[in-house]
Amino acid sequence: MKCVRVSDPEKFDEQVAQALQKSNEVFVLFFGRETSRGESWCSDCVVADPEVRAGLAKVAGSILLEVPIDRLSDTDSLTHIFRKRSDTRVERIPTLLRWTECGPSQDRLVEEQCREQNISSFVAETGKQRDQQSCA
Repeated sequence: MKCVRVSDPEKFDEQVAQALQKSNEVFVLFFGRETSRGESWCSDCVVADPEVRAGLAKVAGSILLEVPIDRLSDTDSLTHIFRKRSDTRVERIPTLLRWTECGPSQDRLVEEQCREQNISSFVAETGKQRDQQSCA
């Protein structure tokens, strides 16, 4: 699994497109940005991070785009856009999506669902959706 940090929200679409050129196993993880202590302010994200990585490491050729976002109350943050965009609609974190040429999967894992035991079924189900998609 290759991990790519998306630090600039304005480059999100560009980095997704680059990842899709390299793999059809592209996943996006929205998580709470790290504090000055080096750990996410989001306790669910701290627990989910190693589990998401362990689950996706089993997916050959996968790319994980890591997208740190700020607290919901920080409405001046550039990362707030991911809470408003119609394709991401991040309401709670962590949020894991599969991204395809057609955009994000309909299914997503959110908060406590982001556990290693859920990753393989999520990958399988969203893979079926991907294979059945036809982009307009």
